[in-house]
Amino acid sequence: MLATNGFEKSELNSPKEAMEKEGFQVDIVSLEKGKIKGWSDGNWSGEVDVTYTLNEVTAKDYNGLVIPGGVINPDKLRTDDNALQFVRDFFKQGKPVAAICHAPWVLISANVVDGRKMTSYHSIKDDLINAGALWEDSEVVVDQGLVTSRSPKDLDAYNAKVIEEIKEGVHEMQGV
Repeated sequence: MLATNGFEKSELNSPKEAMEKEGFQVDIVSLEKGKIKGWSDGNWSGEVDVTYTLNEVTAKDYNGLVIPGGVINPDKLRTDDNALQFVRDFFKQGKPVAAICHAPWVLISANVVDGRKMTSYHSIKDDLINAGALWEDSEVVVDQGLVTSRSPKDLDAYNAKVIEEIKEGVHEMQGV
């Protein structure tokens, strides 16, 4: 999982717990070592330990990538060149990538959404359309290993598709 301070707490914890229940090892990859702070209901809420920084790992180390939303988390990640290259590398390798809520902002900045079927939080719909995505209002949208959802209310469907896509492995058409 790629996250930094300001991640939506439920959008990190719920997929992480679901993947761990399936036996997946889930690392928290971030911009800096230490702990990162979550966000919930308009307030800072809890912390999680960073497993690795972006300088310590590559996409080759993983079977898939999950990016939680919140407004702050993706806004910080989309301005970091290392984070954007990390994301692009998953696409180049055909590995599953999942983004929920505002997290597709990171995918827009990584230039990987053109022509892709996606959904998101309603307030960034125009951002995705302007970047070339084919946006739809659905609880979860899957396009060749790319999994997107709208908000925490969609987490059950999102988590199930994230797990399914990671189990399927490399998707030849995922590349950029």
